[in-house]
Amino acid sequence: MAELSPARMEAQIRRYFAACNAGDHDALVSCFTRDAVHYFPPGLPDIPWRGAATIAAKWVWCVETLGSQWTIEKILCSSTAPEAVIEWTHWKRKANTALRGDEWYVFDRETGLISEIRAYYASPADSSVAIAELAGFDYGARGYHLRHDHKT
Repeated sequence: MAELSPARMEAQIRRYFAACNAGDHDALVSCFTRDAVHYFPPGLPDIPWRGAATIAAKWVWCVETLGSQWTIEKILCSSTAPEAVIEWTHWKRKANTALRGDEWYVFDRETGLISEIRAYYASPADSSVAIAELAGFDYGARGYHLRHDHKT
C-alpha cells in the first residue's frame, strides 16, 4: 500500500462525507474496515455503532428519515500518525436544525480505511435551539457554512 499521507487521509474523509450525503450504503461500507467503530456522546440510542455495515445503515437512515446532510468545516491530518481531526456540521433538514461537532479519525495503516471515529458535539443536543453550536462563537466570520444548501 502507498504511504498513508495527510492528503490520502483527507481524500478518504471527503469520500466518506460524499457517501454520507448521497446515502450510498455500499460507498459508505467501502470507507471502513469491516470491524470499524463509531463512538458518540451519551444520549443516543444503540451506540457505539460497530461494523462498517452498521455504520452505513445508520447514516442511510439519517439521510432518509432526518434529511441529513453534512458539511466539512475544517480538516487537520497528522503527518506522523494515521489520524485526523475534523470539524463538521450535521444539517437535519426535515427538522430545520443543525448540530456542530468534531470527529477524531483513526485509519488502518495497511488499507487506508477508517477504523475508528470518535464524535464530539459542540454542545448537548438541545432540541430547543435550531442549530446546536458553541455559544458566542462567530461561525460566519470564521467561514463556516451557515445554511445546508452548499457543496462540501
